[in-house]
Amino acid sequence: MQNTPRGSKKHIAIYGKTNSGKSTLLNAIIGQEISIVSDIKGTTTDPVIKSMELIPFGPVVFIDTAGLNDDSELGNLRVSKTLKILQRTDFAIYVLDGSDVDLKSYHKAIKKFKKYNIPFLTVVNKIDCVNKDALDAFTQKLDNPLTVSALHQENILRLKEEIINRLQEKETDPPIIGDLIPYGGNVVMVVPIDSEAPKGRLILPQVQVLRDCLDHGIKCHVVRDTELAESLQEIQNIDLVITDSQAFGKVTQIIPEDMNLTSFSVLYARYKGDLQIFIEGLEKLKEMNSESKILISESCTHNHSHEDIGRVKIPNLIRKHIDENIKFDFKMGSDFPENMDSYDLVIHCGSCMLNKKTMTNRIKHCLEKNISITNYGIVLAYFTGAFPRCVEFFNLKSPAKNL
Repeated sequence: MQNTPRGSKKHIAIYGKTNSGKSTLLNAIIGQEISIVSDIKGTTTDPVIKSMELIPFGPVVFIDTAGLNDDSELGNLRVSKTLKILQRTDFAIYVLDGSDVDLKSYHKAIKKFKKYNIPFLTVVNKIDCVNKDALDAFTQKLDNPLTVSALHQENILRLKEEIINRLQEKETDPPIIGDLIPYGGNVVMVVPIDSEAPKGRLILPQVQVLRDCLDHGIKCHVVRDTELAESLQEIQNIDLVITDSQAFGKVTQIIPEDMNLTSFSVLYARYKGDLQIFIEGLEKLKEMNSESKILISESCTHNHSHEDIGRVKIPNLIRKHIDENIKFDFKMGSDFPENMDSYDLVIHCGSCMLNKKTMTNRIKHCLEKNISITNYGIVLAYFTGAFPRCVEFFNLKSPAKNL
């Protein structure tokens, strides 16, 4: 379980009013005291995140959120953080206090779940504190609720089974490359080893693409850019070359013009986001000027260097080829702004550390604000001249060919 990246796990978030028993419920599901439990309202301040192996479904991430009804100054910040969790929730559990049912708050939350297309399960907690007639009366007003007592572990196993059943009803994640290359095909992965490469390991997209090749019976050859030319002479019938985006310039000079080429980041643009929308986002570059402002968004947090893609290389390319006075903002991790009015374009990383739900909602948010969004790999492919080949391989329209 620990080897499965968080971005590849289903995110199950627990919502509800303050003191409805969300933290107690999470502890009961996990079987450990993960969240602090107290009679004091607002005990849970920041979201509590815990990975778990939900057998037989697989690894998931549970998120215990703060109450949605705290109207204090600090409470409003807690509620704001809770609402941000919606953007990465694959499945929601709404917890109602059986002894203090608030249907207004419940229906308000359900509306938000539907807005973000989040399947949900309604759980009535603290059934040990309410008589059966009262319980039957208000559960009839709810959407197929499950009744539990988290404190006394009543119906917790049934709750786990229901969560598993609901998760298994959802579509499985699409392959990264398995639907693009035939069984027995040949893929060459170009992995430069430079100062940005983590010592002793591959970066996550490289590992996941390699695993996807193995899962689909695709022969995968991993080489450095320095050995690529020699490898091309030794490997027959290459279906696709996948390179690190930073090596586009060098790789395009080595491989034949009729050989399919893409990058890990472009593959992730398709796998986690919407490749066509990202391609169309390049159109915005034609309108850039000294008054323009671009948001660079990266899903992981790491120390920066002079070779950093998002903070150094992409801004330098844009300033060099478009306008040296273009302004940039930088956001990392889950820090994606609600207010987008000041931005003309968002350039997002490959989102390997985000689940697909988060990336989908970020794209949706940009489109609702009429703000273009594109991807690191697509921008680097464009500035290095490799962009048309990447588009041709995926058989997508290329409105940005003539930029």
